[in-house]
Amino acid sequence: MGRARTLRSLHRATPLVTAVALLSLLTACADGADPTGTAQTPAGTSSRTTGPATTDAGSPTTEPGTPGPGTPDTESPVTQSGAAAPRCHTAELRASIGRPSPGAGQRNFPIVLTNKTDRTCTVRGYPGAAFVDASGGQLGPDPKRSPDTPTTVTLTPGRSAWAGLSFASPEISGARTALPAALLVTPPDERDPLRVPWTAGEVPVAGNESSVRLTVVQPGTGG
Repeated sequence: MGRARTLRSLHRATPLVTAVALLSLLTACADGADPTGTAQTPAGTSSRTTGPATTDAGSPTTEPGTPGPGTPDTESPVTQSGAAAPRCHTAELRASIGRPSPGAGQRNFPIVLTNKTDRTCTVRGYPGAAFVDASGGQLGPDPKRSPDTPTTVTLTPGRSAWAGLSFASPEISGARTALPAALLVTPPDERDPLRVPWTAGEVPVAGNESSVRLTVVQPGTGG
């Protein structure tokens, strides 16, 4: 009799225990107690944000036309090319007057500058020139420069450059004249002149058509 009551009590208690267990399980799910689910969301976010970061941290992107790492800069040889020869100084040059070449009412003379050293140097532009008397006094105004485009002339040892000196023939122009003792020639960009004896007769120093003109230096002797 007592055993029958016990069995009937157990049968009635079994549904109650099962209901309590289900209720506990549902409560745990509602509270977000699943650790696996909460861990998946940060993992997915991390992969999206670190993707671009990994690309940025890798090799830098090379723009078109820009040398990549380890590639020589092709412009460097241009800016680092061998330096040009230095300018010729007065002490390194010898000046002379070349053979005249008469023109229509003109007298034209090449002023020749020769490199007398064993090194290469350059000249560029207009020389200076002035006729002087025996005491060194200047005769007439400074020559005028004929319009021209200067170029750099490289003089290896023994090579020459020349500039043209010209003036109207005094016999035709009627200009007042003087007989110089020498022509002082100053190389381009220099201050010290070279003295060259003048043996070509009188030159115009004042009056109409008295201007003496100079050209830029160019290779050769003008002969």
